[in-house]
Amino acid sequence: MVLYSEQGTPQFLLFFTYLCLCWWTTTTCIHVNAENIHSLKPGDKLNATPTSVMCSKQGTYCMNFVESRDSETLGYLQMYVQRKDSWVVWIGNRDQPVEIDSAVLLLDNSGVLKIESKNDSKILYSSPQPFNKSTTMVATLLDTGNFVLQDIQPNGMKIMLWQSFDYPTDTLLPGMKLGVNHKTGHKWSLVSWLTHEIQTSGLFKLEWEPSRRQLIIKYKEQVYWKSKEIEKNNREYKIVSDENEDSLALTDPNENLTIWTLLETGKLMSRGKNDIARADLCYGYKTDDGCQKWGVMPNCRNHGDVFQYNAGYLRNEMLTDIGNASNNINDCQTICWSNCSCIGFKNSYGNGTGCTFILSMESLNIASGGDDYFYILVKSAVHNKGMYQATTITHHL
Repeated sequence: MVLYSEQGTPQFLLFFTYLCLCWWTTTTCIHVNAENIHSLKPGDKLNATPTSVMCSKQGTYCMNFVESRDSETLGYLQMYVQRKDSWVVWIGNRDQPVEIDSAVLLLDNSGVLKIESKNDSKILYSSPQPFNKSTTMVATLLDTGNFVLQDIQPNGMKIMLWQSFDYPTDTLLPGMKLGVNHKTGHKWSLVSWLTHEIQTSGLFKLEWEPSRRQLIIKYKEQVYWKSKEIEKNNREYKIVSDENEDSLALTDPNENLTIWTLLETGKLMSRGKNDIARADLCYGYKTDDGCQKWGVMPNCRNHGDVFQYNAGYLRNEMLTDIGNASNNINDCQTICWSNCSCIGFKNSYGNGTGCTFILSMESLNIASGGDDYFYILVKSAVHNKGMYQATTITHHL
């Protein structure tokens, strides 16, 4: 006996059709929803749902979409180290956030690798002919942390079309380069986040100066810090200088996961190791520890005076605001340092922008801690008579 639906179609045919649709959906679905997926073929996409994650084969690095820390409607494609702290090491669209509710990473059938949403698009790579018709293109997240787009030839040869290592953000991984490609003019550098909450390109930059073999940190193109000359035979680095490029790369000789990150304060840190550079402690007059002189020390300041990060209780009458959202924490430090009435500062807004200045020591309580976090001026040992001894706390950025 054959059962029929109310429209007269045999129910076993309906069931068979349903099974076929299910099979087609699971075998040709273009949404990536499993952590064992590490590649995209033409037509595949990684969407912004919480379960959509793409990881390298060994699971060292993963990519997904995250909501902007500064906006509930916009989002970024991020790559992170899959460890307890989930360090973010690369952002694919840091200066072009897309609508998070419809965001996807897509390798389309025309050879375009892009991050897009319903109304926004960030093209990472657009394939020229003949690659724009290729069905052998693959975008793969490697265990080095490099996200690569390759065309795989019938003989197995892989042609590199695009790689994330050519577009670092604020973090340097082993194999990434600092320097310049002489053939294309493309420069490799690190650029900090704007603030600890805003992922867009900030104002500190780390560059490689090949003629003197030095690392350089700039703030708004002003040189704040320079390293000592790095020897060519230094096992920690690979230095290339030829007609094709001038570059420096980390080699990670101890096979540990070496990660350098340039913070929005100007500090260059090595994850889990000692700091590389403290450009945040270069006040314009210093010439030690790699600091470069670019200004004159105000009469009210002394050698060894520094701002330290602390917790305490602040009363409104002690403060004055400059709520300019274009100011980040380094701008606040520069303004306070040059103003003899200023003894401390903090950001005005939770996203790390604006400046609030501390103009009075009256009733300032630091030793007991508090809900306010700020930088306060600590006089050098020679000039600290009458000043409190600040208790420094760890600042996790």
